[in-house]
Amino acid sequence: MCGVLRASTTREPVRRLRPRGPLLTAIPREDTLFPGVPAALPARDRHAKECAVSDRAFQDYYPDDVAHCYGCGRLNEHGHRIRSFWDGEETVCRFEPRPFHTASPGFVYGGLIASLIDCHGTGTAAAAAYRAEQRAMDTEPPLRYVTASLHVDYLKPTPLGVVLEVRARIREVKGRKVVVTATLAADGQVTARGEVVAVRMPEEMMQRARAE
Repeated sequence: MCGVLRASTTREPVRRLRPRGPLLTAIPREDTLFPGVPAALPARDRHAKECAVSDRAFQDYYPDDVAHCYGCGRLNEHGHRIRSFWDGEETVCRFEPRPFHTASPGFVYGGLIASLIDCHGTGTAAAAAYRAEQRAMDTEPPLRYVTASLHVDYLKPTPLGVVLEVRARIREVKGRKVVVTATLAADGQVTARGEVVAVRMPEEMMQRARAE
C-alpha cells in the first residue's frame, strides 16, 4: 500500500515504449465501464492494442523503476506479484495464498485480502486511465497509480487452500483520480469487498524512483 505526496499536473507528449510481447486484437465496439470514457477504438486505429486481448497483465507495463511493490511489483521476488487483466466490463486477478498467509488455522490473514484488493485496484486504475486517454498501455508517459484511500469490508472468513479471485469495476475516472470497487471471492463465495481511491503517482515519486 502506497502513500501519496502531491499530485503533479505536468503532461508530456505520448511516446511508444518498446513492445515486450505479442498482442492479439479482439476489440469490443462499446465500453460501458464508466461514464465519460470513450469506447474502445476501432482495430485500424494505432492505439487499438490498448483494449486487445493479451497475456500481458497491467503490472507488466509498469516501468522498471516503479515495479517493486510487495503486492504487485513484478521485480519483487519476495512479493505477491499479482497479475490483473480486463475481463469484459470488469478486471480480474487470481491469487492462491500460501500456507503461511494464515490467520486462524485454515483461514486467510486479513492483511493479505486488503493487499490484493489494494494492488488490483491501483492496477485497474492505471488501465482505466490509459483507456480514458485513448492510448495503449505501452505508450509514454507511463501512468502509475498509488493508493489515496482503501476501505475493506470483511464479510465472512476466507478459507485457505483455494484460489482467490478479485474482481473490480470502475466507479469514477476524474482528472488524476480513479475510484475502483472490488470483491474478493473464495470458491465462488464473496468473502470481502472494498473500495480503492487511486491517484496518479506524483512526478517527484517517479523521479526519486529513477534516482534510486
